[in-house]
Amino acid sequence: MLRALLIRHPWIDLILDGKKCWEIRGSATSIRGTIGLVPSGSGTVVGLCEVVDCVGPLTAEEFRKNAKRAGMRPSEARLGRYRQTYAWVMAKPRRLSRPVPYRHPPGAVIWVRLDERVEQAIRTRL
Repeated sequence: MLRALLIRHPWIDLILDGKKCWEIRGSATSIRGTIGLVPSGSGTVVGLCEVVDCVGPLTAEEFRKNAKRAGMRPSEARLGRYRQTYAWVMAKPRRLSRPVPYRHPPGAVIWVRLDERVEQAIRTRL
């Protein structure tokens, strides 16, 4: 079963455009492989990418030195939003030809599991 990660704009667009390969989060992830990408609040899957690594917790210097990977300028890459800061490393972003709607479960804020019907629709829109 494919999982999808909820990401706010403009960050999701930067990932899909290949301009951002680090998704900054407050916890580590052990998930690897292909995931769906969902703009927060949209109820649709708009792309896929690979989660290939998780780096952290980051020091302030590591975050600043790698700001471009997170879609930021060094002056914007500041710790403090999270107790600990991790970079979920993304690769091979692919935008779908058309968004695929899915049913959003109550309370899901980071990950959602996509059913087989949604997975099939995604495959037809790559």
